[in-house]
Amino acid sequence: MPHDLNADEHWHEPTGLSQKAGLGEFKRPPMPYDVFMEDQGIPIVRAVGVSKVQNLPLKPWARTGGRGTFIQLFGTEGLWGSYVIEVPGAGALNVERHMYEEQFLVVEGRGTTEVWQEGGSKHVFEWQKGSLFAIPLNAYHRIVNGSSSPALLLAGTSAPNAMNLYGNEEFIFNNPFTFSDRFSGKADYFKPREDVASDPVRGLAMRRTNLVPDIMRCELPLDNRRSPGYRRIEPHMAGNRFYMWIGEHETGRYSKAHKHGSAAVLICVNGKGYTYTWPSTLGTRPWESGMADQVFRVDYEPVGMVSAAPMSGDWFHQHFGISKGPLRMSAWFGPNNARGRRPGRPGEKEKDLGAIDLRDGGNAIPYDEEDPYIRREYEETIKAEGGQSRMEDWIYETPKEGEVRPMTEFNGM
Repeated sequence: MPHDLNADEHWHEPTGLSQKAGLGEFKRPPMPYDVFMEDQGIPIVRAVGVSKVQNLPLKPWARTGGRGTFIQLFGTEGLWGSYVIEVPGAGALNVERHMYEEQFLVVEGRGTTEVWQEGGSKHVFEWQKGSLFAIPLNAYHRIVNGSSSPALLLAGTSAPNAMNLYGNEEFIFNNPFTFSDRFSGKADYFKPREDVASDPVRGLAMRRTNLVPDIMRCELPLDNRRSPGYRRIEPHMAGNRFYMWIGEHETGRYSKAHKHGSAAVLICVNGKGYTYTWPSTLGTRPWESGMADQVFRVDYEPVGMVSAAPMSGDWFHQHFGISKGPLRMSAWFGPNNARGRRPGRPGEKEKDLGAIDLRDGGNAIPYDEEDPYIRREYEETIKAEGGQSRMEDWIYETPKEGEVRPMTEFNGM
């Protein structure tokens, strides 16, 4: 039965034809995941990015048995969630299971993770700094610290998607259903796999593995889609919808800017750099147009994070490595898969817009059309850091129609 209405809750029909119903202006109400985060009693970081997660404040998190903080970068609200968790030295986090996907990147420390289904045997695998692993959906798991010093892990989850849909924590955390299609119990389930396959949708390099021992040093196949010599791999883990990739720009080279909507967060795992991101409504040359004050910049080092599109609409974003080594980053999208995020009918042909220049119908700003400020500042910044730019003049030349440059040129050979 509905509760009794207070005087201020009673709805009044508009008077006359010129008056409109409703308040006209309202505050966005918290979603179930927002309420969940507030109830945990740990900090919530909301920003365009963070320079390194190791500097974030941590508070005791009773539900997990560790210390943590939520990270909800602008643009990811409702799309996917993130947090950092500290595992006490020689200790372990609480056992849990949940109806949302989860993956972890080890920021500091070493240890083991135990994973099992109801009535099944435990699978145990080791991890270290740089390891990436995924928890099968609704499987029991426990994270154990293998040293006397605290370990720090960065997590990405689809908790907002599940909690905002169902709105019931009992269903999320105490659901007995076993996803045997996600976790069959095979003995080699967490054995790292090195085989590189072709992504069946976009034809990009893909690896089906539930554990990557070290994403800071793992081999990456040549890609060339973001910058000359760019390398990239997509790990597909635990049958999850959580989409991510690992990519690396050569020393002294930066990416083309390209645009898309919210979801992607870039995580620096090697090197040092910065990212510019700006709404596409500012055009391709915001500095030249006098709108530089509307461009966001985030500087980072391992393990820093930046939201590629921190507000609604399409945003251009561009990444710059300024250290003496390459810039390696991992992009996390949550279940918002980049291979088909836009609505449409199955079977419709899609273009890989981020890898195609604007003049060719894509979403990327070619180097010869970017804001001149970008190259000037990059060369000054990397020089100040003791590095050297390898953004040679030929990179900014407008290619002739039908021209295909030799691969050795892109590899810097």
